[in-house]
Amino acid sequence: MGDHFFSAEPTSADVRRTVEARIWDKPYVFTTATGVFSRDRLDIGTSVLLRSVEPPSGAGTFLDLGCGYGPIACALAVEAPAAKVWAVDVNNRALELTRLNASAAGVSGRVRAALPEDVPADVRFDQIWSNPAIHIGKPELHKMLLQWLSRLTPDGVAWFVVGKNLGGDSLQRWLTAQGYPCHRTASAKGFRVLRATTTRSA
Repeated sequence: MGDHFFSAEPTSADVRRTVEARIWDKPYVFTTATGVFSRDRLDIGTSVLLRSVEPPSGAGTFLDLGCGYGPIACALAVEAPAAKVWAVDVNNRALELTRLNASAAGVSGRVRAALPEDVPADVRFDQIWSNPAIHIGKPELHKMLLQWLSRLTPDGVAWFVVGKNLGGDSLQRWLTAQGYPCHRTASAKGFRVLRATTTRSA
């Protein structure tokens, strides 16, 4: 079986290239590689998410869940200079690229790229941002989301982008049923942008 972008150690040759993107009206040049998600461009779902949600500006601890080569993590750190950003992925090549891209964006001191198991258990997140890996299957997806949503601060918020044809509407209902009130805040190009909170902050 060939590599998936959620493979821990891609076996494909590490062929790199750069892609340009504009996020929150700032230009970026990201290094990408084979074996990571959307290596040829900033993917449409992530673009929809970042165009639909205003950037954070204050302090806090943020999580980019399933960071890939790190475009969300880098942009969060640039927009919120007082924030700390965790960039989490199971793909070690993606984490290496995130560190490289954070350095290029001048935010390497505030972006921590890590495997899920390397995030200390006591870290809590004020915001979670994610274009989640739907293709890992519903049981694993649900397990992953509950694991990280349980680490939201009482007033925390999570932003997700999910394709409508990949279950965006059913995921919205499921999140609400799990105690994380979830609302659709935007729809574009076949994607749903979802905002989930803890019950306290709903």
